[in-house]
Amino acid sequence: MSSAQPTVGVLALQGDVREHLAALAEAGVLARPVRRPEELEEIDGLVIPGGESTTMSKLAVAFGVLDPMRARIGAGLPAYGSCAGMIMLADKILDGRDDQETIGGIDMTVRRNAFGRQNESFEAAVEITGVDGGPVEGVFIRAPWVESVGADVEVLSRLADETIVAVRQGNLLATSFHPELTGDHRVHRLFAEIVRDAS
Repeated sequence: MSSAQPTVGVLALQGDVREHLAALAEAGVLARPVRRPEELEEIDGLVIPGGESTTMSKLAVAFGVLDPMRARIGAGLPAYGSCAGMIMLADKILDGRDDQETIGGIDMTVRRNAFGRQNESFEAAVEITGVDGGPVEGVFIRAPWVESVGADVEVLSRLADETIVAVRQGNLLATSFHPELTGDHRVHRLFAEIVRDAS
């Protein structure tokens, strides 16, 4: 599906959907919520927002979108996951629930809630490969981190202690943090470029 202004869906089962829709609109794409399988056929890219990853996986199964998302992403649909969305795009999870399912697609192992509880949330300046103009403000809320990556995964950002917090594999992008909460839309512009290049 090729167009000058691609359409990017935001998985609208829970989490910070409105913030992602607003950031995508600022990045110059048509943004719409997605919660049904047929809506996945009408988009050029997909954002999987933050939220609670176990709840999100259960809702994705209940709404019948988990397998269709796996199929479309497996066939090359660009996707960006922030926080819980990073967990959903991981091939392997540490500290997940036994019944937790992911979409997969990025050859990485992610640890859930690695930075601690809600009251241990923090912000940090994050340099990201491919994002010009200096560091972005990373908002980390019960955030995961990446324990390890496969050979095809590009690490885009590490914290000062070398913790991996942003990765890319082909058309798939993931961050531990929430750029949609800051008013800085450069990460969404990067994803919009990935979508345009793939369309």
